[in-house]
Amino acid sequence: MIDVALCIARDHDPWLVLLAVFVCCTGAFAIAQMFGRAQATTGGQRFGWLFLTAVGAGATIWCTHFVAMLAYKAEVPVSLDPVLTIVSLIVAIAGTGIGFALAAWRRNLVRSALGGGVVGLAISTMHFTGMAAYRVDGLVTWRWSYVAASVLCSVIFAGAALAALGSRKLGRYRVATGTGLLVTAIATLHFVAMTALEITPLRLSETPLDPGQMQALGLATALVGLVVIATGVFAALIDRWTRSDAMERLHHMAMNDALTGLPNRVSFQEQLARQLDIARAGGGQLGVVAIDLNRFKEINDVHGHKAGDDVLVALAQRLRGAMSRGEMVARLGGDEFVAITRFSDRAQLVGFTTRIGAALDTPVSLGAFEARVGASIGVAVYPQDAANAHVLTNNADLAMYRAKSEGAVAPCFYDAALDEAIRERRELANDLRVAIDGNLLEVHYQVQASVTTHAVTGYEALVRWKHPVRGNISPEIFIPIAEENGLILSLGEWVMRRACTDAVSWEHDSKVAVNVSAVQLAHADLPRLFHQIMLETGLPPRRLEVELTETAIMSDRVHALHVLRQIKALGVGVALDDFGTGYSSLETLRAFPFDKIKLDRMFVSELADSPQATAIIRAVLALGKSLAIPVLAEGIETEQQLQVLQREGCDEAQGFLLGYPHPLPVTGRSPFADRPLDVPAVEPDRKSNAA
Repeated sequence: MIDVALCIARDHDPWLVLLAVFVCCTGAFAIAQMFGRAQATTGGQRFGWLFLTAVGAGATIWCTHFVAMLAYKAEVPVSLDPVLTIVSLIVAIAGTGIGFALAAWRRNLVRSALGGGVVGLAISTMHFTGMAAYRVDGLVTWRWSYVAASVLCSVIFAGAALAALGSRKLGRYRVATGTGLLVTAIATLHFVAMTALEITPLRLSETPLDPGQMQALGLATALVGLVVIATGVFAALIDRWTRSDAMERLHHMAMNDALTGLPNRVSFQEQLARQLDIARAGGGQLGVVAIDLNRFKEINDVHGHKAGDDVLVALAQRLRGAMSRGEMVARLGGDEFVAITRFSDRAQLVGFTTRIGAALDTPVSLGAFEARVGASIGVAVYPQDAANAHVLTNNADLAMYRAKSEGAVAPCFYDAALDEAIRERRELANDLRVAIDGNLLEVHYQVQASVTTHAVTGYEALVRWKHPVRGNISPEIFIPIAEENGLILSLGEWVMRRACTDAVSWEHDSKVAVNVSAVQLAHADLPRLFHQIMLETGLPPRRLEVELTETAIMSDRVHALHVLRQIKALGVGVALDDFGTGYSSLETLRAFPFDKIKLDRMFVSELADSPQATAIIRAVLALGKSLAIPVLAEGIETEQQLQVLQREGCDEAQGFLLGYPHPLPVTGRSPFADRPLDVPAVEPDRKSNAA
């Protein structure tokens, strides 16, 4: 070590030595950056970064060597072989390229150290090739122990450098450690090897280059090397900045709503978790406010989705402006928002919800129209209403649904007793969705028969649901739930497809009647769906009949009648259900040629005690005959009711007296075959007969 120190201090120009060390440190840092990019990429990108790393490493080693050689005071005439000088640069680039490729190929400690050893050998080979190009007027001898020590130091330190650069354990110290070890590998190789060099002058005449020229040549060499190194450094930095910007954009897209710029569900959940931790640690309270816009669908339907988007953006800006420090509002999707706030006093929470309500109640002016949206707001509070994030947000939703169902103007705070029914309906909605998707529902069929000929005229398809935990659930419960939760279209399609499939398998040609709701009737693709199902199942259109109430028609009369005409054009029968209740408009009968009128069960149930009911039935039957529309009476449960209908000339009948709804098989056998029938000894469950 003393000989090496003396060699550096006595036999070298200190300024050029410092320049060589600067070039070496700068280059080693650039190598670490570029090699890091090579490790992080694959395929063609990795090959490109390995090439840049090899060029940068070769330039660093070569420039460090020749600047340090120019710093050496040989005291004899010196010249350089240009061919060997260029060969030494090629050796440095090729050798280090192989070493870095080996280290980057599989990222583990052994391969990294092995690749670093190859880099160390490349440094040594470059140095001694460069020394072969160093021609002096003198006798050159080598102290081989120093030569061996220089090569060993280069291999060990270079291996340690690449092992450090490939290690995940060093964390943020990885680049600094790897850079320092690589500088040590290059510097120890050069200066220990120069210590091994001994020159015996043959003549002491003037040198080809004086010290000033040597310094100028060294500076020029260093500048060329630094340009090459800087190119690699900036390439790595530009790539890193580009990737950082891209990651920031991706993170923003992942955590924020694309339309409004508000935080999205993921961001809200993270923020809620942090706020809950703060509230737990400080013993504070946290309010979660669920928000659902009231008249947003109307804006979409009347003014279009572009106007709806503009309204959402405007309201989002208002909500963002209404937030104070420590508060947050997020958009969950559609017209649903949620906000959170920490508070110590109930008045603070009330003020928070008041600010939100004011922002949403103020009309939104967009061009030619002004929209007054408003919102249903539900509030749940930690720790009174829930102890964790999931239950807290769920309880806020329940309070919001109660506010919407009651048409409440003020926010509704979570109340376990009041919101339990809403929770149960939401659970049933989720279970119903699973039942529809999993084909877990059933269709039962109730016979319809001619009162005069006693022949079967058809069967009404009635959907049934046996819940795995709650047992049989009445259609009067789950059908409204389906309508409230957007499941009625999928439920209606499932029933239609199942009924048509079953009817095709019957051994007789009886009709099958399927109920259609107002939501289904409002769907423009309903005729296409019917046509598709009949094609898939093979059911002839003449065997299918749809039943719908006048209430369903009157919600959008023009559109509904248009859809019904399309359905009738397919050859499908159309029956007006529950006639005598609701509108009972003669204009509807005039506007559309129905194939059947179904008299509501209410009138049949009052036949025994109400002369008015008999008169109404007689009038409806007369109306049907004058319009040439058959009339079917529902809810026949007694012989007396059936006899009155026979006497008054009713066309068809349906009810428990003729047969209960049953699953397959449907025999097609006349319910009058075993007449007379007795009234059932057990009062039937009238709810189970709901469609």
